[in-house]
Amino acid sequence: MSKQILLINDMAGYGKVATAAMLPILSYMGLPVYNLPTALVSNTLDYGKFNILDTTDYITGVFPVWKELGFSFDAIATGFIVSERQARIVSAYCQEQAASGTVIFVDPIMGDEGKLYNGVTPSTIRSMLEMISVAHLIYPNYTEACYLTDTPYVAEGVSAAEARRMIDALRQTGAKSVIITSIMVDGEHCVMGFNHFTGEYFQLPYTEIPVHFPGTGDIFSAVLIGHLLKDKPLVESTRRAMDAVARLIDLNKENEDKNRGIPLEKFLEVIEPAE
Repeated sequence: MSKQILLINDMAGYGKVATAAMLPILSYMGLPVYNLPTALVSNTLDYGKFNILDTTDYITGVFPVWKELGFSFDAIATGFIVSERQARIVSAYCQEQAASGTVIFVDPIMGDEGKLYNGVTPSTIRSMLEMISVAHLIYPNYTEACYLTDTPYVAEGVSAAEARRMIDALRQTGAKSVIITSIMVDGEHCVMGFNHFTGEYFQLPYTEIPVHFPGTGDIFSAVLIGHLLKDKPLVESTRRAMDAVARLIDLNKENEDKNRGIPLEKFLEVIEPAE
């Protein structure tokens, strides 16, 4: 029987990011997907102007209903968290579910290229530290890893030893397995990770395509999770996710309005389904 996954992330009205990007991918990979919006966002933040509705009050009403109905999930994947209050509520739910065997994936969405995203405040960092403390696997990008570990961001990148130290600092927050995406290691674009099942670090290089789309991190996490829930090993699942993102960026690099993200429904067949 396919494993059921709950996405706790924001929903954009205009643009393929967050839940709008992850849901079609995970469904295509054959997984029953459920969702709980942390915020309703008018459009991707890349447009510069946006409107956000915080759904924390709604969430507080949902969990008791689900508990009464006996709903449970094999996995929960969290993304954008609006506030410290929301982080406390969601992390408590995740902790409760993890005690029953649910696997918790956390994408601590906060920023990129050394800066926080529009609308993200320093309190978000505290919220994310609370979220990652209950996670079985986290996958910040290099910028987010710097903010979470209070490490200076270095545009030129870091050494392999420095990257491992960041991973260890992230593990000290409570996270079990860790992946850092989009990190320059010894002059090479890489994804670095630590698998707590094997106790091994890993480093996967890639060739960067110099095109920016919002939502590529969400695509990465959806493909990664899809393969992990099909019982693929972490390193193999990570590589498949990296390859899927690269193919989708390459196929869409000439798109006129990149701010809306990649129109995934047209390209789902390039995401290799897990066996």
